[in-house]
Amino acid sequence: MGEMILFDPKNYGYVFNIQHYSVHDGPGIRTIVFLKGCPLRCKWCSNPESQQPNPELGYNPNKCIGINSCLRCAEVCIYGAVKQDQDENDKIAIDRQLCKECLLCTDACPSKALEVFGKQTSIEDIIQAVEKDSAFYSRSGGGLTFSGGEPLMQAEFVTEVLKVAHRRRINTTIETCGYADWSQLERVCQHLNSLIMDIKCIDSEKHKAFTNVSSELILENFTNLCEKFPNLPKLIRTPVIPGFNDTQEDIQAIVDFIKDRPNVRYELLPYHRLGQQKYTYLGKEYSLEGMKLDDERFNQLKGISNFR
Repeated sequence: MGEMILFDPKNYGYVFNIQHYSVHDGPGIRTIVFLKGCPLRCKWCSNPESQQPNPELGYNPNKCIGINSCLRCAEVCIYGAVKQDQDENDKIAIDRQLCKECLLCTDACPSKALEVFGKQTSIEDIIQAVEKDSAFYSRSGGGLTFSGGEPLMQAEFVTEVLKVAHRRRINTTIETCGYADWSQLERVCQHLNSLIMDIKCIDSEKHKAFTNVSSELILENFTNLCEKFPNLPKLIRTPVIPGFNDTQEDIQAIVDFIKDRPNVRYELLPYHRLGQQKYTYLGKEYSLEGMKLDDERFNQLKGISNFR
C-alpha cells in the first residue's frame, strides 16, 4: 500500500462509489455515498474495495486489451509490478507484493482494465451529487445515506456533510457496523434522521472468527444509542451467513438483545455472493467459496425476527 495522501479530513473524504435511486438503504428513494475504510474484515464482505482507507488498484482482466496490443501499464510501472500472466499469456498480472499503489498505470490504461477504487471527494461534491435527485426526495421521503466500508472511520468528514445536508433539508441516514468510538457515533447521530446498524452475532468469539473483531463494542454502542437517542429511528440488520449465524439460537439471541428498545426495527438479510468477482480484481481470495444459504432455513429465521 502506498503512502496515504494527506488532506483536510474535515472537508474531504475518500469515496469509492455514489449510487442513485436506492430504495433499500433508508426511507424513500436515496442517494448512497460509499466511503473507504472499514475496521472489520467480514469473510462475506460484498464491498472488498471498501476495506482499505486509501485509494487502491483494481484490475479487470476481461477489459485488458492484451500485452501483444498494449503494454502501456508496464512501461509506466516503476516498481516492476506489472507482469505477464502465466495462465493467460496475452494478459497482464499484478504482483501485489511489488505494487506500491502509485496508480500511474491506471492513467496509462486505455481500456480502463486498471482502475482506482476510491477518490478524494469534497463536501460540495457530495451535496451536488445528492441534490441532483432532490425531486425524488420530496415525493418519497428519501435523502442521503452514508455507507461503506464504515462511515465512522471518516466521522469528521461525515459530520460536516450531514450538517450541510440538514441545512439544505436533506434527510440523512448512515449504515454502520457499530464498531467505533462512542464519541464518533454520538457526534454523527446528532445530525441523522435515522440510522441503520448491523448486529451480526452476539457471541463475541464467533463474531471475531468471521469479522476479525469482537462484538462487545458494537453491543455497547447499541445500548448507548438507545439510551442517548431514544427518538432516533433505528433499523438493526443481520446478514445471515451459512456456518456463522444461521441458527435459531443466533438470531434469537439478537432478538432478545434488541427487543423492547425504543424505536427499533429488525431485518434479516440473506447471504449473497454479488461482490465475489471484485476479490479477483483486488488480487484477494474469497474465503466463502461454495457457500449457500438454505432458503427454508432463512424463512424459518425470518419468523423469529418478526418481533414487531
